[in-house]
Amino acid sequence: MITVVDYGMGNLRNVRRAFESLGEEVLITPSAAAIEDAGTLVLPGVGAFGEAVRRIDDLGLRKPLMQYAAQARPLLGICLGMQLLFEESEESPGAEGLGIFKGTVKRFMQGLHVPQIGWNDVVPTKPSRLFPDGAGVFYFVHSFYAPGSEWTVATTQYGITFSAAVQKEDVYGVQFHPEKSQNAGLHLLKSFCGK
Repeated sequence: MITVVDYGMGNLRNVRRAFESLGEEVLITPSAAAIEDAGTLVLPGVGAFGEAVRRIDDLGLRKPLMQYAAQARPLLGICLGMQLLFEESEESPGAEGLGIFKGTVKRFMQGLHVPQIGWNDVVPTKPSRLFPDGAGVFYFVHSFYAPGSEWTVATTQYGITFSAAVQKEDVYGVQFHPEKSQNAGLHLLKSFCGK
């Protein structure tokens, strides 16, 4: 069972469809109890960091999300969901992320067209079960990025090199949208599910 966190800002239909195409049962829920009981958790996200944090807190989801991550159970943050795993974002000064990964999500430099929309090469930099076959091409839509860090397991480029994927034990984040990345995305989700 894949439990997808619904805090009102995710690409839920496409995420559900992608996992179901792999034969997975999917529960989409805003329930703290369901998060606590989940075997595999997905934190999607589309929109602004500050509004996402506010909704997570209003629904009482911060504590169960952090407790879940601390138990080293599989969690995948997608796009904004990955950014929420960090401490903060330049998009929303003062808004407190989940802090599972240390660091600040940054704004792309002036002169780059944002949001970045399109396909990018993703290059693994460390072993990760997300990329068993090496590099791939994935679909991105974002205006902010996580700089490279000790948790970076894959990078991509748009003006600069930044984290395309991060990992800390069994907590993963991907800046791209695997649910919109055709075969490469489905292969990544399959690997995340341990298939």
